[in-house]
Amino acid sequence: MSVVIGVHRSNPSLYHLSRLGYAEEELAALGETVTWHPYTDGVRTGAHLADGTIDFGGTGSTPPVTAQAAGHDIVYTAVSAPRPDHGALLVPEDSPVRTVADLKGGTVHLAVGSWQTHLVAKALDDAGLSYATDITAVRADGGSEERLRTRAITAWVAQGAELAAARRTGGLRTLIRTGEVITDRSVFFTRRDLAEQRPEVVQALTRALRRADDWAAAHPREAAEIAAADQGGTVDDWETALRALPWTIEEVGADFVAEQQQAADIFHRTGFIDRAISVADALPRKAGSR
Repeated sequence: MSVVIGVHRSNPSLYHLSRLGYAEEELAALGETVTWHPYTDGVRTGAHLADGTIDFGGTGSTPPVTAQAAGHDIVYTAVSAPRPDHGALLVPEDSPVRTVADLKGGTVHLAVGSWQTHLVAKALDDAGLSYATDITAVRADGGSEERLRTRAITAWVAQGAELAAARRTGGLRTLIRTGEVITDRSVFFTRRDLAEQRPEVVQALTRALRRADDWAAAHPREAAEIAAADQGGTVDDWETALRALPWTIEEVGADFVAEQQQAADIFHRTGFIDRAISVADALPRKAGSR
């Protein structure tokens, strides 16, 4: 079979893996081939798994929760180490917004449906506010930073090279550092049929991800040059962003499941997902429990 791996710019581990050949090497040992399916919106990962467009994907923390809520039978396979400096919620330097509670009534630009939704929803919940009713969440775009600087919006969640560039330019202040609110792990998941019928494929892909992360950690400048050439921005800003990542792939643990469940509960309470879910249902079943 050919294993179809989804790849998009927002998942750095898969992004670099798609360029290094490690997945092809690992799966060749099993007599399998690899096909890469590029797409732009990581939020679609669950739907792409469900309809067979891809067999394996990776995102931030929110898409697997919304995939479960949509009824997709996904299985978590691995996670990155926490990424505390991957992103931040920014406000103008002279903004009167000093705490999360001060966001009430404001407009926040973010990548709706991504880990950024988890960040903002959890921060608001901790402050006794609601993502659904106390702010206006708007999908960020290329003009979000300028809107923030001209006070057209209240706050903006930035990540990666955009965050590095915004900080280098100055004039903005970090209201929330991601690691103060959530672990912001990269999350890898697949369909249950592949996870349970072909666990050796999942194991091979996890090994490949670890190899790709090891390469990125050892070659941050080269990785930055690849990203800048493909996605824009400066090599220096990309290097700053990539050096802030842990480049470590871990097993799915109880702490991660608990954090995902907390996010799912907040999303359901605020109406971001329309039904309650149990994150533990997205773990591999033990032998004999089917």
